[in-house]
Amino acid sequence: MLNDITLGQYFPGASVIHKLDPRMKIILAIIYITAIFLSSQMYTLIMIFTVNIIVIFLSDIPFIIILKAFKPLLFMIIFMIVINIFMMGGETLLFSLGFIKIYSDGIVYAVFILIRIISLISATSVLITYTTSPTMLTEAIEQLLSPLKKIKVPVHEFAMMMTIALRFIPTLIDETEKIINAQKARGADFYSRNILKRAKALVPILIPLIISAFRRADELATAMECRCYRGGEGRTKMKKLKYSAKDFAAFGLAVIVVAVVAAAQKFI
Repeated sequence: MLNDITLGQYFPGASVIHKLDPRMKIILAIIYITAIFLSSQMYTLIMIFTVNIIVIFLSDIPFIIILKAFKPLLFMIIFMIVINIFMMGGETLLFSLGFIKIYSDGIVYAVFILIRIISLISATSVLITYTTSPTMLTEAIEQLLSPLKKIKVPVHEFAMMMTIALRFIPTLIDETEKIINAQKARGADFYSRNILKRAKALVPILIPLIISAFRRADELATAMECRCYRGGEGRTKMKKLKYSAKDFAAFGLAVIVVAVVAAAQKFI
């Protein structure tokens, strides 16, 4: 079901990860992504994945919610795994049937890609969206990009657009679910084996969804105008972001993890 998709949602809580400064969480996510792409060996990637499991445990976000984050990308993940298994060669042949050949290196690399994708999606979701409110996320992005204001980049507007886009993902998913149920009640067939019929069945979904998206955008713009929203100039902050000892400790641990991964790849 579409309402099982958790991408872009925020889950309030009082965990250690929730209490970290949102700016630091974005920095930690960048460091973590860097460590993942620096890792080219299975053992170092498993080390990073273990850190990821610890972060999820500290966030108090149920694992079932983390798993739901992969639902929109399930087809792409399966496709990438199949391509790597069947297209990659190697020395040890495990299975052969005509032109289809499966090597041990292909399976190992497919598992490597799978762990990398899981680590990327779960870590960024936990650190950025699941444990950070949209308001705090906007504030964090704006402050991290504040040096760009010197070259006339509209940082506040950019941060606001990114946050609104993330916030509206669950809303549009709920809207899509309602439209699908309404069309099913009218006899629409979304599970036909005929590809053309299934494509035609999407039209009654896409048109109302686009209209609804524009209507919600117009309502949001009206609400912001009624509240005298004029961008970032002259705006005050109800809650000012401040780094704490926990933030610096988390940053130090992240740097240590990256250093260990780099050293392990170089010397082991």
